[in-house]
Amino acid sequence: MSKAVPSSGTIPVAARKHHAPVVGVALGSGAARGWAHLGVLRALAAEGIAPDVICGCSIGAFVGAAAASGDLDKLIRWADALKWQDVMSLLDVSLRGGLIKGERLIGFFERNFTDRDFSELDLRFACVATELSTGREIWLHDGSVSAAVRASIALPGLMTPVMHDGRVLVDGGLVNPVPVSLCRAMGADIVIAVDLGSDVVGHVARRIVPQPAAEEGGEAGWTERLFTRFASAAGESLAQARAAAFADDGGLPSLISVISSSLNIMQVRIARSRLAGDPADVLIAPRVGQLALMDYHRAAEAIAEGEAAVARMRPLLHEVMGRDAD
Repeated sequence: MSKAVPSSGTIPVAARKHHAPVVGVALGSGAARGWAHLGVLRALAAEGIAPDVICGCSIGAFVGAAAASGDLDKLIRWADALKWQDVMSLLDVSLRGGLIKGERLIGFFERNFTDRDFSELDLRFACVATELSTGREIWLHDGSVSAAVRASIALPGLMTPVMHDGRVLVDGGLVNPVPVSLCRAMGADIVIAVDLGSDVVGHVARRIVPQPAAEEGGEAGWTERLFTRFASAAGESLAQARAAAFADDGGLPSLISVISSSLNIMQVRIARSRLAGDPADVLIAPRVGQLALMDYHRAAEAIAEGEAAVARMRPLLHEVMGRDAD
């Protein structure tokens, strides 16, 4: 069963067979911006840097699980081919605990990337969730991988919480958005962290003015479609659903914009605090603040920026790895 482990705790790791440093990659939270992780991992591989440990939070857990299963290339191809309609088809409306159940998304993950036990993965992997009743940081590192990932991605207000091993769990970004400490606990000597929040707050502030409802993607576009489904499920008219979702008085932003902006601010603050106390050896910061919460159909843009972020850090990466960067 998965365990609750304090951030200062350790997780038993396999005995080392050689003296080479154990390399860990910590993939941070960030919703659709998380497709940048795909570019980061692909670029690291091109540099000859192969992680021994992968830890993830939220979308970082989703990508990390696929990478630890040996399915990274498959996930890249799928994400790169995603259209807006494909994203919407994976959203199953909920009337309790969050707007999205998440069952379709995890079902897709299990069908296409094969749910496994943590012990069956190609690489050591763990992810972070938050216990809703206590606020405790929960490290998930055994049992069903898909169940752990589902808990880690349960973004409050958007996706319903998960009952996991007797606990109600939500997104790990509430407590540890970039899980460097978990990588260390898994035995990593060198940690390469990927922080997706370096430039999101300013972009969100500029994007907060409501966009035309017909625009595909963006906060208004996907909110319109999601609340159309919500209204249908609840037996309400679209007008009623939109009245509940949007505050039109004084041009205030939508409910979803307020939630996403608030979560971004919170996670940026938490990430900076945690990274100050648990610094990575290399911090990669893709500039993906222009992507909205649900812009999963813009994977090509995020992947390219992930690769570019690795290129910017190439000298430091090779210095830390003890290699010549030419």
